[in-house]
Order: sequence, then structure tokens, then C-alpha cells
Amino acid sequence: MSEKRAKKTSGNEDAAAESERRDIERRGVVDRRLGLSLDRRRGPGRRRSDERKAAEEGQMTDEQFTFLLAINDYKKQNQRPFPTWTEVLEIIKAMGYRKVADPESLAPFKKEDPV
Repeated sequence: MSEKRAKKTSGNEDAAAESERRDIERRGVVDRRLGLSLDRRRGPGRRRSDERKAAEEGQMTDEQFTFLLAINDYKKQNQRPFPTWTEVLEIIKAMGYRKVADPESLAPFKKEDPV
């Protein structure tokens, strides 16, 4: 009976090790695909803005991080995976943001058409 337990335990350990190995391999595949797809979408000769580059590399300003925390708090409190745009505007107003400047053109934020 102790042999069965030993085999069962080693089988569980083998399965756990195999599962961990697959997880590590899977993460590597996702990371490679993510890195390649960002470069491929941008195309040759196109430069990213500093804000876009920082966002893609996972760097955030304090203002962006505070906004992200406010959105996450709202989602947790209201048990909503995705707030509506109206709710996002309410969150922004709750953070203290108000419209104080005249509207500007959205042209600088326009995505370039893929070639």
C-alpha cells in the first residue's frame, strides 16, 4: 500500500512539474508574439510618440496610475468588469477633473492607416 502512495505522490509531482513547464513555455510564446505584433502593426519607418512608447512598455505617469486605480476601485465596488463611457466620465469627475479649456482637435491622436 505504501508503494501505491509513493507512486501516486510522484505522479502528482510529475504532473505539477509538467504543468509548470508548460506555463513557462506558454508565457514565452505570448511574450514573443506580443513583441512582434507591436512592431509589425506600426510598420517600417513609423515612430511612436513618447506617451505611446511608455504605455506599450508598461510605464505610466502618476496621473495615469491614479486614473487606473480609480477605475479598478469603481469596478470592484460595483462588480462590473467593464464600465460604460458614462461611468468613466463620472469617475473622472469624481477624481476632480473639470473642463476648463476650450476643445482641441483630435487630429494628433488619429491612428495612421495601415499600408
